[in-house]
Amino acid sequence: METQDYKEEEVQEESKHPLKDSVSGLSQYIIGKIETIGGVLTADPITQAEGEYNVEAGAVRNDIEDDLQDIEKRKLGYDTDAAE
Repeated sequence: METQDYKEEEVQEESKHPLKDSVSGLSQYIIGKIETIGGVLTADPITQAEGEYNVEAGAVRNDIEDDLQDIEKRKLGYDTDAAE
């Protein structure tokens, strides 16, 4: 029982800043969009390709972060379907 209480406290501490957790993927996505536009405007295919890569990587990172949050909630017994 004590172990579960410790885990709940740990998740609550991490959950205090849920925006902070999802900012990394979102920021990479936004930077990728900007790079893509910059590459198109300057006719630089390398910058455009880097931007497209960052857009995809940011989207994947967001998906992974969401999945990890769902897994943690399931471990603690929270109903993730009710929130959606």
